[in-house]
Amino acid sequence: MKGLWVVFLVMAAGHADPRGKAYEKNKVCQQFNMMGKIQFSYLAMIESSRKYSNATFEEIGHVVKEFVVLADTCCAEDAAPDCYDIGASAMSAKSCDPKSPFPKHPGTALCCTHKGLERKLCLADLKQPPKEFPTYIEQSNEEVCAAFKKDPLEYANKFLYEYSSNYAQTPLLVIVNATENFLKMARTCCTANKPTMCFAKQKLLRKTLQILTVMSNRLCSRYASYGSEQLKFSALITFAQKLPTVEFQDVLPLVEQCIPILAKCCTSITENCMESELSTHIQTICSKLSSKSEKVSDCCQHSSLEALLCLYSMPNAEAVTLPPPPRPKNAALCNPDKNDEMNKYSFEIARRNTKVPEAFVDKLHEAARSVVNGCCSSENPNTCLAKKRPHLRDQMLKFLAEAKELCGDFNKYSFTEFKKRLSNMFSKKDPKPTPSRLAELVEERANLASTCCVVNAPPVYCKEKINTGIEEM
Repeated sequence: MKGLWVVFLVMAAGHADPRGKAYEKNKVCQQFNMMGKIQFSYLAMIESSRKYSNATFEEIGHVVKEFVVLADTCCAEDAAPDCYDIGASAMSAKSCDPKSPFPKHPGTALCCTHKGLERKLCLADLKQPPKEFPTYIEQSNEEVCAAFKKDPLEYANKFLYEYSSNYAQTPLLVIVNATENFLKMARTCCTANKPTMCFAKQKLLRKTLQILTVMSNRLCSRYASYGSEQLKFSALITFAQKLPTVEFQDVLPLVEQCIPILAKCCTSITENCMESELSTHIQTICSKLSSKSEKVSDCCQHSSLEALLCLYSMPNAEAVTLPPPPRPKNAALCNPDKNDEMNKYSFEIARRNTKVPEAFVDKLHEAARSVVNGCCSSENPNTCLAKKRPHLRDQMLKFLAEAKELCGDFNKYSFTEFKKRLSNMFSKKDPKPTPSRLAELVEERANLASTCCVVNAPPVYCKEKINTGIEEM
């Protein structure tokens, strides 16, 4: 069956004419007739769940049902020539109905101002952002078999929805292989004489595929949310805080090697692109950094993908004693290479403040970049920077101290005691907040800390939280 998936994906890529790839009858019908109704609906469930990763199962179900009915009706030999076009137009019209059962998207209204093919293409391009808070929890063996035996088709659809929406940024072929592998395991083990032994054996066999699914989703989610430059910065800070003894010049080439891999493989329909490229990348990391860090060396004793998971899961190191970082000269900040100069300075700050989460370091970096960009476009950049940098430095040190205190207290005290300390802190502010406002401030700050003062915190969510709550920090 894997061959059918590959053919489907190659055709779905629509390299010849991208404007018609989503609604061209011949291709859809070829896929439908080749795969059959059930397999076609499975792939529609996977694709729809990835596209609308924050939609409900019922909303996705409506889309899949309509699309499968459209293909089933209009791909028949005796179907009218305009059957597919009429059906596809009806689906796009239904999407524009305020009472539509389809998934909601803020871009839908704008798409619905268009007509015909333009509307269809616009709607086809809509995609919800990556899910930062996963909801998929793998069921116990007993739960899997109970649900599977009750209704195999319903179980498969719900599993495809949950798994695909939670790992929506994983390359499509990886998701297809992972879901097909899991459902095959359920079919085999739920009818086996010794289900427990069967599940144990099958889960061991799919361990590498599971790691690939999880890690490619995490990396591609960050790439989709950040883009190349911001992801480069993020990766540098991650290295700085997990491996503070490693120098900037050792890390930069590794980060720059990774970005093109994600650009190439996150949306690739080439089988093994992500696994092959990531394995090579991890081997490079291991060869370059194992001698510089015992923790890296320990991780690199495993296979490439297990080493990747090990490195990703590595907690931030304890801060090391280093001299104050050299500050970039004014002239260097306005050069074409200023981004690397600023990235290096933030890297050095992160090395010395390993317990301050990335989102807080990012806030410092953005503040510095804003001042630098403003001054570099002024009539006298050097004078501007000389005037503004001392104040910026004071603000950065103040923010850094408060971020260290916030996350330090969160990790040091029980959550109840932590909230008491927040309440005491806010009570001393002038003007003194009202009791209701005090309760709001404590809850907001406690929520910020509990979500963002942890390893591998959700980047987009934390950035928004820090930006909205920063006035009171």
